[in-house]
Amino acid sequence: MKPSRFNALLQEKAELIAEAKGTFEKAEAEERDLSDEERERDDVIQARLEAINPELDRIKRQREREATTEIAERVIDGDGTPAAQGPPTPFSREGQPWQVGFGQQLAAVAQAYMSPFAQPDGRLLEIMAATGMSEAVPSEGGYLVQTDFSNELLRLVHETGVLVGRTDRTPIGDNANGLKINAIDETSRVDGSRWGGVQAYWTAEAGSLTKSKPTFRQMELTLQKLTGLYYATDEQLKDTTALGDLVATAFAEEFGFKLDDAIVRGGGAGMPLGFLGHAGTVSVAKEAGQGAATILKENVEKMYSRMFASSLPRAEWLINQDCWPQLFQLSAQVGIGGVPVFIPAGGLSAAPFGSLLGRPITPIEQCQTVGTVGDIMFVDLQGYKMIEKGGIEAASSIHVQFLTDETTFRFILRADGQPKRNAPLTPFKGSATQSAFITLDTRA
Repeated sequence: MKPSRFNALLQEKAELIAEAKGTFEKAEAEERDLSDEERERDDVIQARLEAINPELDRIKRQREREATTEIAERVIDGDGTPAAQGPPTPFSREGQPWQVGFGQQLAAVAQAYMSPFAQPDGRLLEIMAATGMSEAVPSEGGYLVQTDFSNELLRLVHETGVLVGRTDRTPIGDNANGLKINAIDETSRVDGSRWGGVQAYWTAEAGSLTKSKPTFRQMELTLQKLTGLYYATDEQLKDTTALGDLVATAFAEEFGFKLDDAIVRGGGAGMPLGFLGHAGTVSVAKEAGQGAATILKENVEKMYSRMFASSLPRAEWLINQDCWPQLFQLSAQVGIGGVPVFIPAGGLSAAPFGSLLGRPITPIEQCQTVGTVGDIMFVDLQGYKMIEKGGIEAASSIHVQFLTDETTFRFILRADGQPKRNAPLTPFKGSATQSAFITLDTRA
């Protein structure tokens, strides 16, 4: 089939851009300026590109007019009266569910971009992003993932990610880009410091009352973007069931992994702020004379003692799998014998994981290798605040990988998070500070 004038121009434009890029990259690699011949060729390319762009715009405007006219003719008969009831138009979704789910919707999105001036699947128009888009020209618009698919993808992310589903999450509604929380500025539990300054007094009859008040700080979360691109071949687009499964599995796992990694060690700039190294995290010092790359019973006991008492029922141990040999050897001496500190689930012959001082152990990839701070952490993830905006959005383009004949799907998840407390807490009695996040100093 002979390509349309529009597609032929797009291909010519892509090839010219690739040629010009290759010329400059070659000159840069050889650490030289462009030769006279290369400069002349580049001038020719630029002149042709300047001629192509207006021609593309003209064709685009003409097809937009044709598409708009076709849509109007579907609604109104030639005599100006409403069209008679007949078979559903492409705009109707009645009786047209997504038969094979998410994959079929992605294929419909791709088809709309491959034929930008043809009438798209009507089901897409119901969920098209409205701002700054032209419904008559789908190639200028973007399609969101249908709500149920979007929510299902986000559910898979929460299930695949080990940590994200256990944080304190708040959904962000329409017309909002973040969340400001008036948090209690409390760094100590001693008298006069609870709730940042609230104090009660025992007062004699007719005695004067003493005032006090809480202190607040503002905690601000602003939505950040986690993005991914997926290249689908023509074969995958034709097998919509496989396409849906591949995309859902790949991006649920990857988004879950990246969110978990940000919760642990995110820098806070353009991404969530992690608890590892955070000002509100307590890091327990190693024992005097402790060997490199070791975990001692005393380390575990001191980490346990620094967790908030109210967090202990929810707290869990996060470890790198390199820590297992160290944990298997932990024991407390009793008389001439000993009892294990680490208790495997069901005994040594049963399944792994188990508990450490009665709290569950979860191995995750985001922990550092044994001996480095972050290899073993005692955490209450309800001490981490996270916000999310809707589900996962998706859009498609045929232009990113135009020369290889692949369709690109773009996925965006907007989220942010940070630990709730910005400083460790000094207890009412005692001087050892406490936190919802406890780590162990490096043992080198």
